[in-house]
Amino acid sequence: MTHSESPPWRSGSSSFGGALQQYAFVATPTPSPVRRITRASSSTHAQAITRSSSNGSAKRKAIGTAASPSPAKKKRPSSYAPPSKYANLTNLLTDSLAPNLICVFIGVNPGIRTATAGHAYAHPSNLFWKLCYSSGCTPRLCKPEEDHDLPHLYALGHTNIVSRPTKDAGELSKGEMDGGVAVLEEKVRRWRPESVCIVGKSIWESVWRVRHGKKISKGEFRYGWQDERENMGVVRNAEDGEHWRGAKVFVATTTSGLAAGMRPHEKEEVWRGLGEWVRQQRAERGIPDEGGV
Repeated sequence: MTHSESPPWRSGSSSFGGALQQYAFVATPTPSPVRRITRASSSTHAQAITRSSSNGSAKRKAIGTAASPSPAKKKRPSSYAPPSKYANLTNLLTDSLAPNLICVFIGVNPGIRTATAGHAYAHPSNLFWKLCYSSGCTPRLCKPEEDHDLPHLYALGHTNIVSRPTKDAGELSKGEMDGGVAVLEEKVRRWRPESVCIVGKSIWESVWRVRHGKKISKGEFRYGWQDERENMGVVRNAEDGEHWRGAKVFVATTTSGLAAGMRPHEKEEVWRGLGEWVRQQRAERGIPDEGGV
């Protein structure tokens, strides 16, 4: 969200003091009538100087205000929060995985609401379940409480790249995100889904950093299906000679209600590319809309 000129009253006093010194020098050798005239004249002159100084200060202030308007208040991004901040929070969320799923959704980490509820994407502002339905990944709108039913209902599952809960993803470090990549690879290698859906650009950025040793460029990043070379969980030259091509990767938008980078219909357009494929896989497996693998 991570990050001198003297004030006008002092200038006025200095000008007035200068006028008084001029008055004292002239007044000593001058007769009383002239002194009175000089006093009045000097007083008027001093007032004029003071007014001029005040007006000048006011003008400078006005000009400064016009030239440097107060910046609009912006929402400060969240900064890293160490694990100790949420040490007393019990995380009830667990993975929902099974062998040979059509797709496993990979999120960043559980939010506070999700961790305490023990169900994936539980915050009301999160668009995950709505996007799953509108895109076709699920034939009906499911509830967060059904997250552990997804494997046997629609051959879908979910996990996260980081397990510890935070208020939002901004409280995680890049080190934590990158450290979770190897864990993800091992999960995919174990359960072997047909595909994985990366729910958010930041997750794919971590995967890319770990794999390629550099930050992904704008030209290299894209939403949707990735090259087969980027499949996850690939098994090569196993001891028993087994080979597995890995799970194909689809990079989707984040579903967090805190992220305002894309409008809902833009997110739907991205997710639809996954939903159409998932719907086809469901039909080929003979999975009915009411669910049941």
